[in-house]
Amino acid sequence: MTEHHPLRRVVITAGPTHEPIDAVRYLANRSSGRLGIALAAEAERRAWDVTLLLGPVELSPNYTQVRIKRFTTAADLQALLMTEAKTCDVLIMAAAVADFRPPSTSQGTKIRRSDGTINLVLESTPDLLAEFAASRRPGQLIIGFALESRDLLEVSAREKLARKGVDGIVANPLETMGADTIEASLIWRDAPAEQTPGPISKDAFASWLLDLVEKRQDSKEAHLPSTG
Repeated sequence: MTEHHPLRRVVITAGPTHEPIDAVRYLANRSSGRLGIALAAEAERRAWDVTLLLGPVELSPNYTQVRIKRFTTAADLQALLMTEAKTCDVLIMAAAVADFRPPSTSQGTKIRRSDGTINLVLESTPDLLAEFAASRRPGQLIIGFALESRDLLEVSAREKLARKGVDGIVANPLETMGADTIEASLIWRDAPAEQTPGPISKDAFASWLLDLVEKRQDSKEAHLPSTG
């Protein structure tokens, strides 16, 4: 039986962001948050110190020890990361942050059909993963996710790994979104890639991924200089 580290601090992000267009409409994606919620449950089972940053999803996770902080927009998540992730040992960015948002919104009003054709101008949202990686403290492990069609998946994940400066990228195909199972690779920056044993449940994936994270962290700690 594996003995898990009781003091490991992990921050997990999950779910989509909703970027408002007006008082009733927003830009979003189909992320359910199930994968991040499963990761938080598995980390809790291992007696880790867990904070889940959770977007606007319908699921209501039932934890006893996990701290849950909610966000709606990319800006909300950015602010939470600044306060919640600075002291963590591991950051797992499973949230599906919108790539674009309106630069301004019609808050308090509703765009009406009678207004005729509208042109929606969008700006890029902040690259939260790269932003955090650039300012991380020594020793923090950062895992991101790449969602792409199978033919572009590995190339996209490796490009994202280099561009964002993180330790590992979970590369999973588009059909993962909304599915009950996941078949993925964990591509490390400085170690061979790891592959799930075919399609597995998201609960099983959470255990698989945290086993790899735990092994990585244990290896790093074993190579720290002794203070004795």
